[in-house]
Amino acid sequence: MNKQVKDADAALSGLKDGMTLMVGGFGLCGIPENLIAGLVRKGVKGLTCISNNAGVDDFGLGLLLKQRQIKTMIASYVGENAEFERQLLSGELEVQLTPQGTLAERCRAGGAGIPAFFTPAGYGTEVAEGKETREFDGKMYVMERWLRADFSLVKAWKGDTNGNLVYRRTARNFNPMMAMAGKVTIAEVEHLVQPGEIDPDEVHTPGIFVHRIFQGKNYEKRIEQRTVRQRA
Repeated sequence: MNKQVKDADAALSGLKDGMTLMVGGFGLCGIPENLIAGLVRKGVKGLTCISNNAGVDDFGLGLLLKQRQIKTMIASYVGENAEFERQLLSGELEVQLTPQGTLAERCRAGGAGIPAFFTPAGYGTEVAEGKETREFDGKMYVMERWLRADFSLVKAWKGDTNGNLVYRRTARNFNPMMAMAGKVTIAEVEHLVQPGEIDPDEVHTPGIFVHRIFQGKNYEKRIEQRTVRQRA
């Protein structure tokens, strides 16, 4: 089944105010740049965004924060975005901070159809407040619920028109599990090929999880923080 659409604007058809989105990426690596730009153009508001981080002030999800399009942020790391900090402290933005491994597993559980699981991460801290805890083999665990989304926006290195995806190195990060947990999953890829051009053994996300796919363009692939060794 050919799932190719023209561009980000066509791919985001049906996305409305107040929806929940999963957005792949780790820092600025492997983020769906074209889809985020499409969200800015679309102007949707009141979004709940599930992502590892909130981008930076002028790139990634920071662009949506700047336009006040995000109402709630579910993330594990938000330390590089001054606008995020300002909105959080002023009460404009609702934030649910989640341990990074727990966030990844909540997304994976959503895609696997597992409504809840127990993890030791966060026990005895604010993370566990209001949640069920239970002892297993002498150790305490916190129950966490799955995460699912109306739309999952992911970015892959290569994909075919049937939706089969291949990620490249660190850009694999949160994209595979988020691709499984969306009612509608949209993939933007750097290289769009025809069915049969990807070795089945190389596929990271099978096309059954992807509903729309398009070839992205003009990728910046920014580096969040560039650190180099001091010369002698």
